[in-house]
Amino acid sequence: MSDLAGKHIVLGLSGGVACYKAAEFCRGLIKAGATVQVVMTEAAEHFITPVTMQALSGRPVYSSQWDAREGNNMPHINLSREADAIVIAPASADFMAKLLHGRADDLLSLLCLARPIERVPLILSPAMNREMYAHPATQRNLAQLRADGAVVLGVGAGEQACGETGDGRMLEPDELLQELIAHFQPKRLAGRHVLITAGPTYEAIDPVRGITNRSSGKMGFALARAAREAGAQVTLVAGPVALPTPRGVQRVDVASALDMQRAVQASADAVDVFIAAAAVADWRPASAAERKIKKDGSGDVPALAFVENPDILAGVAASPRAQQGALFCVGFAAESHDLLAHAQAKRERKGVPLLVGNIGPDTFGQDHNALLLVDASGSTELPRADKLSLARALVTEIARRLPR
Repeated sequence: MSDLAGKHIVLGLSGGVACYKAAEFCRGLIKAGATVQVVMTEAAEHFITPVTMQALSGRPVYSSQWDAREGNNMPHINLSREADAIVIAPASADFMAKLLHGRADDLLSLLCLARPIERVPLILSPAMNREMYAHPATQRNLAQLRADGAVVLGVGAGEQACGETGDGRMLEPDELLQELIAHFQPKRLAGRHVLITAGPTYEAIDPVRGITNRSSGKMGFALARAAREAGAQVTLVAGPVALPTPRGVQRVDVASALDMQRAVQASADAVDVFIAAAAVADWRPASAAERKIKKDGSGDVPALAFVENPDILAGVAASPRAQQGALFCVGFAAESHDLLAHAQAKRERKGVPLLVGNIGPDTFGQDHNALLLVDASGSTELPRADKLSLARALVTEIARRLPR
């Protein structure tokens, strides 16, 4: 993974038990290709040692504004000028109050104040007890820090080190990493609302059996993450898959094709882009048995009658908003052979401006894929790559086609 290749991150630790998460976050930054300079407050050193952070970052840790290692004795200037971003994780209530008032009595607060605001973002990941987080003073401080240009991330909810339960937990290391990677992605879909379907559908035969397919949902979930990274508001309608929801994405879980159709219809009138990446079952049993169908030893096989499922994509593409160009529709075609011919035919049949084809058996359940983009002017290949990289490339193609 090299999402942060070439980026230099100043990772600041203020006092809090969540400092243990900063260690894993630092490892994640390094694995993502970034270089990391750790700066710690005196309070942070009570929770984790500079030796640990030096070993993980591969650089000496700074904690004093009087550090003599800097030739000009100005670490607050040098460190802030070298950074592509300053991330404070954990950001304690006290430290954020200090930032709000421009106090600079230690190295970390000093370099935050000295950073070039126009090119070095300040990203804060709060961590504190639930009562401290909910206190009006803290909430006022968070609001003012945002108004002053800082990026203030959300907090997690759950058990806290003090034994209480509620809001205020620092985000997990992988969540922090996703947020930072997203921060550096171009915001090609800023101000847009994107609706995405992902995964298989499940058509019940009886209470314990059903018809589904091998779609893992990974491509659709990668698209949801990529669209959110690009600045969009994202609604993800997901069939039965065991995948974590991408950061910042609103997820609606469904089972059958009819469930998915209802969920899509509930959102389609409010979105700018619809990406139908789900592998929707073409047929469903005409009726589902209320009880498990039992075999009786006779060798007779129960007869199943099927009816065709609605075409969700074609229905949305035929809507007045789509016909008028206010809603851009993208379809997916998972084929087993003759990909170009089938994708071209499906694009015309569905009435969509862009159809994305792939060979289903080569991608179901896999982390990599290869895509064929088909539109009115021809076709373009996106060669085999990891699904997130392909999702970002597809989002770029979609953004390019949207009306300004």
